[in-house]
Amino acid sequence: MTTPGPYDDAREAADAIAVRTGTDRHDVAIILGSGWAGAADRIGTVETDMELSSLPGFPLPAVAGHRNLLRSITASGQRALVFGGRSHLYEGHAADTVVHGVRTAAAAGCHTIILTNAAGGLNTAWPVGQLVLIEDQLNLTGHSPMGGPPPPEDQPGRFCDMTDAYSPRLRQVAHEIDAQLADGVYAGVLGGSYETPAEIRMLAAAGADLVGMSTVLETIAARHLGLEVLGISLVTNLAAGLSAAPLAHTEVLEAARQAETRVVDLIGGVLAHVSPE
Repeated sequence: MTTPGPYDDAREAADAIAVRTGTDRHDVAIILGSGWAGAADRIGTVETDMELSSLPGFPLPAVAGHRNLLRSITASGQRALVFGGRSHLYEGHAADTVVHGVRTAAAAGCHTIILTNAAGGLNTAWPVGQLVLIEDQLNLTGHSPMGGPPPPEDQPGRFCDMTDAYSPRLRQVAHEIDAQLADGVYAGVLGGSYETPAEIRMLAAAGADLVGMSTVLETIAARHLGLEVLGISLVTNLAAGLSAAPLAHTEVLEAARQAETRVVDLIGGVLAHVSPE
């Protein structure tokens, strides 16, 4: 008997979402990063709420600033799934668990995903509170959702192209909505602790503008399944060695809270332009 794999798990979760929402298809998924969960209350018209952990394959979000919430909304003619929390490698989760939300969104019909995160800033010209569109990434986690057994035959092959990991079209749309947005390269690391000053110097030399503990695996999984990706980082602190104060998660949450209105306006504006070309 064949053991169900991660794509089967995603299909099961998508089927459960369809039953609970009464709709067979969603168009867009939004995954909210640390401290961004309050934005879920201000994006679109709420159709259905459910506990994320009540769905197949989703663990209980355990990191401060994340909510145990999956919300189905309508906004700008789109039906969207808003994930109030995510799983991280540093919590001990496997890569397949970390990207389960992305694969579930794809199985639910989503053609576009907006990935948000809180990040440390390596660019000293960016103040805390700067919103940055991710233009490329460095996956330094040591993991990939494309590792392990190959995808099943009804899915795209393993070796997905990452040339335009983050949609140039959607970044252009976002810039038209908010002219103060910056662009940068996001370095995704395993996490569990903040980086040392030496590690920050190494990341800067490698071309990183931002560093965080999420997003990169989700982007790989999304591009493998053909989803158009918009990545939005909020600079919540200067990285180690650039900040005069010790780094703490509380400042991440406060910076996210202060930027909430701008974030909601940006996501709401993008939703009006996410229909595939």
